[in-house]
Amino acid sequence: MSAPQTAPIRPTPRPGVMAIDPYIPGKSGAPGSTKVHKLSSNETPLGASPRARDAYAATAAKLELYPEGSAAALREAIAGRYGLDPARIVCGSGSDEILSLLTSAYVGPGDEGVYSEYGFLVYKIGILAAGGTPVPVKEKNFTADVDALLAAVTPRTRIVFLANPNNPTGTYLPFDEVKRLQAGLPKHVLLVLDAAYAEYVRRNDYSSGLELVSTCDNVVMTRTFSKIYGLALARLGWCYAPAHVADAINRIRGPFNVNGAALDAGVAALADEAHVAASVEHNERWLPWLTREIGATGLEVTPSVGNFLLIHFPRTPGRTARDADAFLTARGLVLRGVAPYGLPDALRLTVGSEEANRLVVAALRDFMAKGQPGA
Repeated sequence: MSAPQTAPIRPTPRPGVMAIDPYIPGKSGAPGSTKVHKLSSNETPLGASPRARDAYAATAAKLELYPEGSAAALREAIAGRYGLDPARIVCGSGSDEILSLLTSAYVGPGDEGVYSEYGFLVYKIGILAAGGTPVPVKEKNFTADVDALLAAVTPRTRIVFLANPNNPTGTYLPFDEVKRLQAGLPKHVLLVLDAAYAEYVRRNDYSSGLELVSTCDNVVMTRTFSKIYGLALARLGWCYAPAHVADAINRIRGPFNVNGAALDAGVAALADEAHVAASVEHNERWLPWLTREIGATGLEVTPSVGNFLLIHFPRTPGRTARDADAFLTARGLVLRGVAPYGLPDALRLTVGSEEANRLVVAALRDFMAKGQPGA
């Protein structure tokens, strides 16, 4: 006769929840530094549009009111900007929420979710939270491999995530490759194109995926206001989806999932095209400069189309990514360690202000020269 089971002495999460590694954001500070340049979270150095800031501040006069629950004004503004059907747009508290809603709606226990090995950590977290099994897929030269992604699909696969461009590598897939991926997937598998950095890309063979969403029943594209629009604090994102997918996630999202200040700021940010153009111009100037100058120090840099760079460090004691992180932090330069992504020998650098960019390059030169003969 088996012994009676003892009842738990407190509420316990369902199996698997406590096995999820929590998402750890990039560092924000550098203890002891008089001035800190935060280059760890891919935030725009130009900040938010003045119009967006004014719109955000104006909501203080109506804090007692609920926001408009369907985000109608913002959906109309997005639709007007890109020529889309507003009924197929869903807004969220950052694109993170949209990604989680999609996973919750389409993945359950016994299902699998596929993503490239250096993809955004939220994919794995969302799949596990839904009770599914994450399936990371090897990349080639820090770039998603369509053939490998398709080979990883099984009868249990329900969702495939593709960050394009990818964070933290900065690499991308040409649109022809994205179309090939979609064409090779079973029709019941949802392809999620995470285009958080789309506005920065200046390549003729790139597309965010709006065309695929317009013509396919199993493709969703997600976007964010956190990057080029500078509204990271407001938490605002959106997706364009087939009508049946939009209907599904509208049924499970919170009734007021986006706050009113974020909604108003988003509408204003979309209208300020000159501010976005200035952000693109700044990135176009400094991204290649940083790539070239950091490469000249002897460090390897993965070519990027985003507003950040992945810098690779040797494993030589005193020259490792961990050593570099400590060295830079002591100078008030805060980069992002990417060991949780499986990249312990690299740091991710956001394209910052001119001052920050020049300081980083000078610091890396000093770091690489430190202790060398004749230095």
